[in-house]
Amino acid sequence: MGPLPNITIWIAGDSTVANGQTPCPAGWGGQLAALFDERVTVVNRAVGGRSVRTWLYHVQKVMDDTGECVLDRDASGEPVLQDRWAQMLDGMKQGDYLFIQFGINDGSPTCDRHVGLDAFKESYGMMARAAQERGARPVFVTPVSAIACNGGTARGTRGGYVTATQEAGEALGVPVIDLHELSVALYNSLQFCPVPGGDVSATTSGPVGEFFCDDHTHFARSGAAQIAGLVAGAIRDQNLGLAVYLK
Repeated sequence: MGPLPNITIWIAGDSTVANGQTPCPAGWGGQLAALFDERVTVVNRAVGGRSVRTWLYHVQKVMDDTGECVLDRDASGEPVLQDRWAQMLDGMKQGDYLFIQFGINDGSPTCDRHVGLDAFKESYGMMARAAQERGARPVFVTPVSAIACNGGTARGTRGGYVTATQEAGEALGVPVIDLHELSVALYNSLQFCPVPGGDVSATTSGPVGEFFCDDHTHFARSGAAQIAGLVAGAIRDQNLGLAVYLK
């Protein structure tokens, strides 16, 4: 068996995944490269505020009669792709990985961010097939949970998009990292609940204030690093091929 090849991990996601330009917010995707050896390059194309469809396509502010947001289409009737996805596909090669995490902004009731559960799964399927056609391996990641409490116990917050991610993975034979469940378990292990004052705010101090920004969703850099650690741990625990590159 020869030496392991150099590979790229490509990441598509929202603000909880994005690199971030300041200490807060910072997404877990920006902390992932430090957990791999020098043979792995991480290209994080996650963008704040995006649903899977606003990340992929040019989306209009109006809904069609099926309840989905209208996509801009080219002369042949195909949806117009965002440059970030087109460039990612151009760079993807045999042995690479594509990590996908959405489902936080997709639940918006209005366009352009709204994505129904069936359309959500269809979009994941399109991305997975495109990666596989280039010899890359897709991995779906359920949306990381915000911090919310039932008394002294953290609870999940992402609803049907967690199940939709899992169903898409099962239907397509794509591995799924359940970051939603892992993040809730982490919040419980850190005893974040009950949150002082009932929510995370600019005045929240202590471990919760250090983990999150001044909201209930976005991470400070220290929190993002711990979430990235959950992703790396799942890669190892689920025996994904990528695990051989972990430090």
